[in-house]
Order: sequence, then structure tokens, then C-alpha cells
Amino acid sequence: MNRRIFNFSSIASMASAFLGSRSNARAETLNEYKKKTQEYEAQALANFPFKLIETTGKRAFALWKQLKTAGGGTPVILGGDENRFFNLLLPFESNAPPPQPVKEILEAAAKIRFPADLIAKRRADDAAATASFRERLKKYPNMPLPTEIVVAPDGTHKTLSREETLSLMLAGPRQPPVGDWPEHPDEAPGLTVVTNLLKGTALPKVRIALIPTDDWTAIPAYLRWGGWNECPAPEYQVAAFRYWRDRYGIELVGMTSDTLNLTVARPPSTREEALALAREQYVYCSDIVDQGTQTLSALAATLMSGGWWFFWWD
Repeated sequence: MNRRIFNFSSIASMASAFLGSRSNARAETLNEYKKKTQEYEAQALANFPFKLIETTGKRAFALWKQLKTAGGGTPVILGGDENRFFNLLLPFESNAPPPQPVKEILEAAAKIRFPADLIAKRRADDAAATASFRERLKKYPNMPLPTEIVVAPDGTHKTLSREETLSLMLAGPRQPPVGDWPEHPDEAPGLTVVTNLLKGTALPKVRIALIPTDDWTAIPAYLRWGGWNECPAPEYQVAAFRYWRDRYGIELVGMTSDTLNLTVARPPSTREEALALAREQYVYCSDIVDQGTQTLSALAATLMSGGWWFFWWD
């Protein structure tokens, strides 16, 4: 009996020591990560090419308005550390490729017919992706597929079979549901980049960048903003801004690494116009429907009722 107890005690002691060493290793790794993050942030701030002004989330919008007429450049609120502000900063690593010149981005933007050219690009990209999937399926007919879950009209969820999933994937991009017009439309989210959305409180510190241009639509070109996942490249951002500025009087106020906040002076006045705009916005940013309003009608109603536009890419 004593031998068995001794063995269990030894095993427990060794397990405790092992777990303790793993815990210490995790702590060291976390500390090293924090140190490297702090070094990156300090270096990124030092190398950011434009003037940055610190303020609070509560004061940011008022200060943005003041800076618009101060003559030091066009302001844009970049959010705070909590919403990945540092991901907006230009790369400073010595081995990073040089950024595309602003002039080239603006020249490309001037040639884009928005939204027609973006619609055509989406279709071409989707067709290429479907063709690539078909080729892979020929080589690997038993390749694993993602789990697809659909929501029935009665609200129930159904997991598709492999055959149903294949049929869905080979059918091409899905069109968003139009849905019914909501009786009580949601309000536009407003200036989200200065807010801790989980807590619903203003951020204690945000930064405003002054971009050396009189044309706010050129800001994505100066920041090389866009071009990842489904987020349109900088030249498409500029083209979209100019198109919607002329039609609806929009203006960029805030941005983070994946979010845009814009004011709108002339919202659509009819449901038909709002639905047409919602379709344009879906091509530009499908996540605001697919992971947001769920239907085009819900988005359109929000566009009619609010003075803000919100875009977010996963």
C-alpha cells in the first residue's frame, strides 16, 4: 500500500512540476509577445508618415470637426488601441515591399466606373474561384467540405448533406434575401471607431491623423487601405467614396483596420432608391448584410433613417 501511495505521490509531484514549467513557459511567451508588440507599436508610431493627434473618444468627433477647417490637412479618426489602431500604420520593416505610390492609386481610381466595374470584378473572381474548386474536386473527389447550415423560413436550422453542400458551392455566389421591410428599422450605428462596442463606452484614447490632401476621398490611397479578403483595394475605395459623395453627400470620419464610419448628408428618400443603394453596398461590403442586417430591406431601412454609414469586413 505504501508503495502505491508513493508512486501516486511521485506522479503527482512530477505532473505538478511539469504543469508549472508549462505555465512558466506560457507566461514567458506571453511576456515576450507583449514586449515585441510594444516595440512594434513604438516603432510604428515613430515611422507613421502623417501627424497624429491624441484625444478621447468623447471629444474625437468635435475635434475632427475643428481640424477640418484648421488648414493642417484632412482629418480622419483612426480609433484606439482596442480596435487594432496599429494595423493601420504603414509597414516599417526593411524587407517590406515599397508601398504603391499614392499617385498611381488615384490614377487607377479615376478609371474605375463604380459600381459597375466592382460588380464585374466580383463576378470574374467568383467564376475563377468556382472553376478552381471544380478542378480540385476532380483531383480529390473525397476532399473535405465545410459544414453548411441553412436557416429555414420557420427559423429552424438544417445542416446540409455533402451532396447538398456541393450543389450549393457549385451554384456560385448566393444572393442576399430581400426580406420584408421592417416596421421599426434599426438606427445607424454612428461613430463606432471611438467606442468599446462590448462595453458601450467611449475609448479613453483615440488618434486622429492629418492626411496631406484637401480631398478626403483620397485618404484610402494615402493609407493604402483595402485589398485584403473581400475588402476592395484602395483604388476601389476611392472610386466608391467619390461616387457616393456625389450622390449622397457622404464624408469619411473614422476608420480602423477593418471598419469605416461615414456621415451622409442626403440619405435615400424612397424605398426603391434605398434598396438600390443597399444592393450597391452589398457588392462593396457583403458582411454588413451576411453578418449584420441579414436582409437587404433591413439595410435599406437603416440607410433611410440614419445620418451615418457603417462598413465592416471580417
